[in-house]
Amino acid sequence: MCGIFGIRGADDAARITHLGLYSLQHRGQESAGIVAVEDDGTAQTVRKMGLVSDGFEEDRISTLPGHTAIGHTRYSTAGSSTIDNAQPVFVRFRGGHIALAHNGNLTNAVELRAALEAEGSIFASTMDSEVIVHRIAKSRAAKPEEQLAEALSGSEGAYSLVVVIGTTLLAARDPNGFRPLVMGRLGDAWVFASETCALDIVGATVVRDVAPGEIIAVDAEGMRSMQAPAAPVLHRCVFEYIYFARPDSRVFGGSVDRARRALGRQLAKEQPAPGAELVFAVPDSSNAAALGYAEASGLRLEHALIRNHYVGRTFIQPTQAGRDAKVKVKYNAVREVLDGRSVVMVDDSIVRGTTTRGLVALLRGAGAREVHMRVSSPPITGPCYYGIDTPEREQLIAANMSIEAVGRAIGVDTLGYLSLDGMLGAVPDGPSGFCHACFSGQYPTQPPTDIKRYRSGV
Repeated sequence: MCGIFGIRGADDAARITHLGLYSLQHRGQESAGIVAVEDDGTAQTVRKMGLVSDGFEEDRISTLPGHTAIGHTRYSTAGSSTIDNAQPVFVRFRGGHIALAHNGNLTNAVELRAALEAEGSIFASTMDSEVIVHRIAKSRAAKPEEQLAEALSGSEGAYSLVVVIGTTLLAARDPNGFRPLVMGRLGDAWVFASETCALDIVGATVVRDVAPGEIIAVDAEGMRSMQAPAAPVLHRCVFEYIYFARPDSRVFGGSVDRARRALGRQLAKEQPAPGAELVFAVPDSSNAAALGYAEASGLRLEHALIRNHYVGRTFIQPTQAGRDAKVKVKYNAVREVLDGRSVVMVDDSIVRGTTTRGLVALLRGAGAREVHMRVSSPPITGPCYYGIDTPEREQLIAANMSIEAVGRAIGVDTLGYLSLDGMLGAVPDGPSGFCHACFSGQYPTQPPTDIKRYRSGV
């Protein structure tokens, strides 16, 4: 999962992009980058490992002039976490330059890369995104949007893109609509971002979503669109509503906050906790689900876990060691809320179980008499191949144990998950049109044939 941002037609485009990336930091914390393009086609780039706040000093941003810019925050799902794999990808070719920022995963990237290498292409990274750049460079089409369309032909899996070819800004979304991408206006400028919260921070007005299968081009002549057929049934990622997107955003046309509250209310109906005295969230992504659970159950909502906001998201740490270390310093329990009480802890998901096990130990240590765990999504039983770094089945706790065994392993008194039908019925525009492969095993496209190479990007 990554965050992407693009703008054309604004003074100080790089500075606006920098600001937009702050609102997309939750989508990737490994690296960040910006490419800025002047009207004469001169382009400059800055990329750095770490957070947006760590990567770009004020004096560096001021050296990126131009009316066009794209930016990226990275969370690696294919390819290692190195500066070589930081985005936007930036290359020079016969037509000038190509800059590309990608959110998603190409499931056939290994095969596409092998074909390009057989023709003499040399890769500078292990990212699947670089495959698209090479295919753009090979295209003989006349217009940038046609070059991008040709490059994406035969590309399978998930992609939401912002691309600059020469001085043309392009935005594209795969026909299945896996990942969100929204279009807005800022004065005379066109703006594209993964989530509406990034438009809010720069003062842009939301126009609409980029449609599945659509390519939008913005240049000196204005904005134009070309539409490839969308998939007969869309497969928007339901996990965007459950965990990834910010609650103040709208994705796929729906409110993330309202979706999470609805998930919590449905969870309370399906998985009540008789005898419990209060309910609380695992902050922050579960806050709205806990509100919904409290509304539907009548239980008092409390703040029983306090999050250290100077620690990033544990789920999107690139290594297990990193996740374990972050959990130890990320949360603390409030003894005055928990001591002697039977409590309901609401979380959005359980992946490996290591974070949850540590949290339950914290609650027990703070005196909780009973801990009832409620999860506002179904058990995760399969990996994601469309842009979320869920691990292989052997590392997924619910894929290898019954619900009762998972409860014992994490140390709770009772454990209840939301049903698949309950989840799909609670999200906006449900129950159809969503990808839920990580819960159901129903993959909408052919999974990668070589999982090891797919993960490594080599």
